[in-house]
Amino acid sequence: MKSTVSRPKARAALMQELEEAMRRSTAQGVLFGQTVANVAGISGSDLECLDFLNLEGRVTAGRLAEVTGLTTGAITGVVDRLEKAGFVRRERDETDRRKVFIATVPENVAQIGRFYVPMQAAMHKVWSSYSEAELQLLLRFATDGYKAVLEATEALRALIDAPKEQAPKKLGRPRR
Repeated sequence: MKSTVSRPKARAALMQELEEAMRRSTAQGVLFGQTVANVAGISGSDLECLDFLNLEGRVTAGRLAEVTGLTTGAITGVVDRLEKAGFVRRERDETDRRKVFIATVPENVAQIGRFYVPMQAAMHKVWSSYSEAELQLLLRFATDGYKAVLEATEALRALIDAPKEQAPKKLGRPRR
């Protein structure tokens, strides 16, 4: 029996399903991260920046701003809070004392990492069912997705930072 759904519609439906699945996964990841952040006593966005530091290693505030899409001013606040909480430290460059690196405090970051062990185990179980070619596709998808979200973040930030007459109105609670 021949399908009555045309090929373009089937593709559109599949893309819609993928978008919804990604939204659910992303939202659940944000909620999981916020729960971990609450336990750690820091904000969710500070926790995400800490994760970027774990991925990048010892970096300058400028590099952290680059990979997160945040402004350098926002990063200064993040680093101040993470330093106060004991998760990072500032280190001066030995050859150029004006240059400052942000480095994690491994023993304190490990306390947060333990909360991710069950999720990592569950994800590794899922990934183990995929072929090498599928894993390569997923890696490409995740990498391209990160770049797309970073670009969208920067575009939104530029729109927000635009002159008042061009900037979108801030959303707030409806007045009663």
